[in-house]
Order: sequence, then C-alpha cells, then structure tokens
Amino acid sequence: MSRWRRGPDRPTTALRRSTRSVAAAVTAAATILACSGVAAAHAGGIRSAAEQSLAVPTWLFLATGGAVIGASFLLASFVTDRAFIRAVDAWRRPLPSPGRAAVLAGRVLGVAGLAAVIVVGVAGPERAGRNAAVMLVWVGWWGAFVATAYLVGDAWPAVNPFRAVAAAVPSLNRPYPDALARWPAVAGLLALVFLEVVTPLADDPRLLAGVVAAYLAVSVAGSAVFGADDWFGNADPVSRLLAAYGRVAPITAVDGDRGDDARRLRLRVPGMGLTETDWVRDRSDVGFVVAVVFVTTYDGFVGTGLWRTVATPVVDAGVPPRVAYLGALLVGYAAFLALYLAAARSARRTADTFVSAATLARRFAPSLLAIAAGYHLAHNAATAVALAPTLLVALTAPLSPPATLPQLVVPAWFGGVGIAAVLAGHLLAVWVAHATAYALFPDRLQAIRSQYGVTAAMVAYTMVSLWIVTRPAGAPPFI
Repeated sequence: MSRWRRGPDRPTTALRRSTRSVAAAVTAAATILACSGVAAAHAGGIRSAAEQSLAVPTWLFLATGGAVIGASFLLASFVTDRAFIRAVDAWRRPLPSPGRAAVLAGRVLGVAGLAAVIVVGVAGPERAGRNAAVMLVWVGWWGAFVATAYLVGDAWPAVNPFRAVAAAVPSLNRPYPDALARWPAVAGLLALVFLEVVTPLADDPRLLAGVVAAYLAVSVAGSAVFGADDWFGNADPVSRLLAAYGRVAPITAVDGDRGDDARRLRLRVPGMGLTETDWVRDRSDVGFVVAVVFVTTYDGFVGTGLWRTVATPVVDAGVPPRVAYLGALLVGYAAFLALYLAAARSARRTADTFVSAATLARRFAPSLLAIAAGYHLAHNAATAVALAPTLLVALTAPLSPPATLPQLVVPAWFGGVGIAAVLAGHLLAVWVAHATAYALFPDRLQAIRSQYGVTAAMVAYTMVSLWIVTRPAGAPPFI
C-alpha cells in the first residue's frame, strides 16, 4: 500500500457527533483547573512566591492538565477543512508603520537603559530591592519586556542596545561557520540561565553590572569578527530568544519596498508565525527551541523541594553544588531534547510516511514555542506586577531611591493567571501542530496520526510545568 494514502477530507458523521463530547470534556477539565487555585511565581533572579493550597489533589490536577491537552488534540482533529486552516494561517491585516523616529527612539532608549544598568549597578544601592539596575533587568526587561515579545510583537530589533553598540565597531566580516549554525545560541542560553541560578546575579547589583558589561564585550567581539547581522542572527542567545517569542505574537514586521528602514507591521492570528517554514532550518534550530522550553522549567524546578531532596545526597557525597546544578542542567536539557526527537521519530512511524524524522522535527518544533511563552508568563507575571511600582519609583532616583519603595499586593485569584497561561500556550501549540500537519500531508488521517508523538510530548511537558507552578517556589539550595 502506498505510504501516501488518500482518503476522505471530511470527518464522518460519527466523528461530528462526538465533537460535542470532546468539547464537553475540555470544558470540564478546564473548569477543574480554574477552580483549583495555584501557587507560585518565580521571576528569573527576583525569587518570590505566593503560596496557596490546591482545592483538588495534585495528581488529579496534573492528570486533568494532561487530559486538557489530549482532549484539545482530539477536538482539533475534527477541523479538517484545509481551506479554513489555510485561511487562519494566512490571515493578515496591515497596521500603521512605526516610522523611523520610533525606531530611533527605541535605539536611544535601549542604549540609555544599558548604560543605566551598568552605571547604577556599580554606583547605586547595594541592596537588590532598592537598586534600579536590578529592577530594570529582572522586572522591566525579563518580566515585562520579554512578555511583550509574545503578547504583542518583537520590538527587540529596534531596541537592542548590544547590537547598536556592536554595529558601530568596524568588522572583519569573516564568514560565519556553517558548522556552528545556531549551537552557540543554545550554549549561550543554557549558560545564562545556569549563571542566573548558581550565582547571586539577582541579588548583587555589582555582579549584574559586570555580567551585562561582559555580555556587551562578547557581542562587540563577535560582531567585529563576523559582522552584526551574522552574529545577532545566529549566535546571540537573547536575540534568538526574542525573535522566537515574536513568532507567537499577533504583530509582525515585514520588509517594505525600501528595505529594513521601512519596516511594515502586520496583524495576524496569534501563533501563526510559528507555522512559517523559513526559520527552523536544521537540528541546531530544533535544539534552540527545546532549550527555550527547558530553561524556564529548569529555573522553576531548582526552587522546589524535590530538587532539594534529589540534590542533598549528591552534595553530601562531596559533589560541589555548582557541579550538581550543571549536571541537572545538562541531563535535563538532554532529556527534553531526546523526548522531542523521539516524538518526531514516532510521528514518522504513525504517519507511515517517507518524510524524514529530521524534517518532521524541524516542522513541528515551532509549536513548542507557544508552550515556552505560556511558561514564561506563568513564572513571571505575578512578580512583574507586584514589583512594577518599585521599578518606577527606583528609576526616578536611581542612585538614591527613597527609603521605602511601594509594592503591589497581588490578589489570590492572580495565581489562576499562571495556570491559564500554561494551558493557553499548550492549546495554541496543539493548533500550530495541527496546521503544520495539514500543510505537510495530503491525507487527513496521515496528518492526524503524525501528531500523536508530538501531542504525547506536549502532555508530558504540560504535566511537568503544571507541577512546578503548583510548588512553593524558593531560592535554590546549597548556593
């Protein structure tokens, strides 16, 4: 029998009738989650938590979260109208151009912010909670600005102060090695998160200023050798991260007829930038996408009691704590990557196709970024909201802020935002995978079967992430 099976492109009457049952299951599961109330906020280096108790057993909570993803996959499977799927994917509406003045203002603001972080980090108050540099990086940038990349659109190309400085330095314009691909960005992202976890980067303004200055020096050196376009397009982890998150956003920028200085904005359905096929090109890009999903999970996991239980005998045996953390980082990332690649191989078997597992891994990988965006919002929203007044007041007098800085009290119900963010990210990922499958395969049944492995991986990621956001978050032990 041919591997490219043909079949009816519409669901049977029985499938149509069962749609209501699946929809009811999704609704019921979501209701259980919404009523359960959660507990946790962990924003990068500003480690804080708001603990609440679950109204349902944890095992039921996690099983329900996994069931929501599985049921949403079944529900998406009933959407078999290719014209409708393509219409959702291709929908675009023009928006007013920001203009060159806005781009210039963004660059000035970015460079000023970079200078402020370095200067205030060195000369400002020693207490992290009163230092505007710490607040600006962890609350203003990591908590709020990064969230705008997937909630609104990626403005980093217009703001990026590292590129603005690096572009002013003459470059040798050496060819960027094809063999390196995007692996330097993968290593850089893992290294940054490891550094944030094992050092007092969020509590020591001087250390933070030094790391930012070092990052600037590496950016300038890389651009001086390879050119700013190649360095920030391939090796720079922050630029790659925000560009990846920008694929989730409803607003995108495209080149106008006059080049990059005349960028045009377009409104699209959120997440539909993930279905484009021109930016996940090889295994290094797949590795970066998985790293984006993993690092937020790792950042949350090391603050849980389970990690303390696992790490205690290792540290007691004489292993340096930082080595234990590094081992957890590398093993965890390898496990996440192995799970996803196994899912891609499974997709090839279940779809019964000649399309290679490597191609399937590339095409389905972008759907994971919707999951990563949900993770980021769940882990950072509460802290960013609570500390926003602190940041604003600290910025008014960065070198000598008032003795008392305001802080918002986040209401108890805000814990549900984390759960909603995680589930929304996973549900969007299911749809993106569905649209990708229908773009890949001409047969409806083949398209549905190709998603089995990826959906299973998503269920696993969901349950892990939901478990983490229900744990009381705290400072990582032993360091």
